[in-house]
Amino acid sequence: MADAKVIPFDDDRSRSGGGSRPARRRTGSGSGGRGDGATAPVSALPGGRLPEPSESVPEAAEGAAAGAQEPRQSPGAQEVSPDGSGGGWDRRIAGGLAFLRRRVTGDYEVDEFGYDKELTDQVLMSALRPLADRYFRVEVKGIENIPSEGGALIVANHSGTLPLDGLMLQVAVHDNHPAERHLRLLAADLVFHLPVVNELARKAGHTLACAEDAQRLLELGEIVGVMPEGFKGIGKPFGDRYKLQRFGRGGFVSTALRAGAPIVPCSIVGAEEIYPMIGNAKTLARLLGFPYFPITPTFPWLGPLGAVPLPTKWTIQFGEPIPTDGYPPEAAEDPMLMFNLTDQVREQIQHTLYKLLVQRRSVFF
Repeated sequence: MADAKVIPFDDDRSRSGGGSRPARRRTGSGSGGRGDGATAPVSALPGGRLPEPSESVPEAAEGAAAGAQEPRQSPGAQEVSPDGSGGGWDRRIAGGLAFLRRRVTGDYEVDEFGYDKELTDQVLMSALRPLADRYFRVEVKGIENIPSEGGALIVANHSGTLPLDGLMLQVAVHDNHPAERHLRLLAADLVFHLPVVNELARKAGHTLACAEDAQRLLELGEIVGVMPEGFKGIGKPFGDRYKLQRFGRGGFVSTALRAGAPIVPCSIVGAEEIYPMIGNAKTLARLLGFPYFPITPTFPWLGPLGAVPLPTKWTIQFGEPIPTDGYPPEAAEDPMLMFNLTDQVREQIQHTLYKLLVQRRSVFF
């Protein structure tokens, strides 16, 4: 009996770095070493029978199809162009050039609030994502409590001296929600009075913290974010960290009731320690027109270096939504109902903050 040939169909091609090639029909030689193209006779085993041609052909075709099926490429594998070189960078460069061309020619869209979705996705979110993923290492919990469609109002605590918590919240919602929803934050007047910051805030989807704009966004089916503590929360001293300040007069509850949108409480742990505020230069703040001028262990003593936030470990947890669509239209004018719902949201956020603080091992890990 002639020696059988062993055809290594895996090793050589895997070492070459190319993808698997489709199987080609072999002609001119059989498995028994015959070079005339004839098929070797098949004999039956003792007590057995030869399969009929109608039986063997479909099975052979099915086996050949299974053997010729190419393995699926893993999601993280680098795509390879036909000439063997990586084609991912080519597409990225082409996409970047197309993006710049649209910017120069003005061939892009913004909504009635000035929101630029393309710029937010490709530039602003890409710039903030390393800060959220690698520097603050944001851990997100309860993302399933944000609806996949329709409007919703996310109410969160506010802290950190500078409003980085709002930006990290925006990244957390977009990158962790299955529908990649965008968060439209309501910002204070000061944001829209600062040069450069004003334009970037509008492009990123932020809008003025007023009931009309918030209701309009909710009715359009957007996810709206509000931090009712305002400057009282973000500018509080380090000794009052994670103690919620007053939530205003419940305007956000009235807005949610009018739009029939659920309220999603959100608790953020880790932002309080990025700039430990140990003092407030009130005179300097009045001269500059700021609500406060922070003094931290590093700022202003170290100059610009003191403005670098500490690399704390963040946790953002979204609580169970509070529905508002079951109330009658006149409920938005009921002060007692607004007070009760505001207190319910505040207590839920505060309770979750205490629970997360007990669970965390360290400020930085």
